[in-house]
Amino acid sequence: MKKSILFIAVAILFSSTLTSCGVMFGGSKYQGTIVAKDHPNADIYVDGQKIGTGTTTQLFARNKALVVTLEEKGCEPQTLTYNKSFRTGNFIWSTLSWGLIGIGVDLGTGAAYKPDHNGNPSIQKLSTKNFNFNVDYSKCKKTE
Repeated sequence: MKKSILFIAVAILFSSTLTSCGVMFGGSKYQGTIVAKDHPNADIYVDGQKIGTGTTTQLFARNKALVVTLEEKGCEPQTLTYNKSFRTGNFIWSTLSWGLIGIGVDLGTGAAYKPDHNGNPSIQKLSTKNFNFNVDYSKCKKTE
């Protein structure tokens, strides 16, 4: 019986060391809605793969920039890069609450990052896990 209790206590302690603030409250991915502003027929590509037309919602990794390309018949393709930024407040909290383990987990899983929405009006933060990207495709001049 003592071995079972010890095993359970060790398992709980070990599993708690594999989480930190960023992972618990933000996760390693976020839900992003990409809207081709005023172009409902534009194909939306992320990292070279088509993920939708006009408006689409997907999960994206926090630890890398989001590269969005819009293509529509009669228009030149347009590629925009939305950079990531460091979640400073979350990182400080992880450091205080989980120490080096929290830092390692947040950096290793990518939970220490978010889309760089400050100063970029085309990115709207809805919550820690949800962002809207309103992609301006006004350079699209149809030649039909």
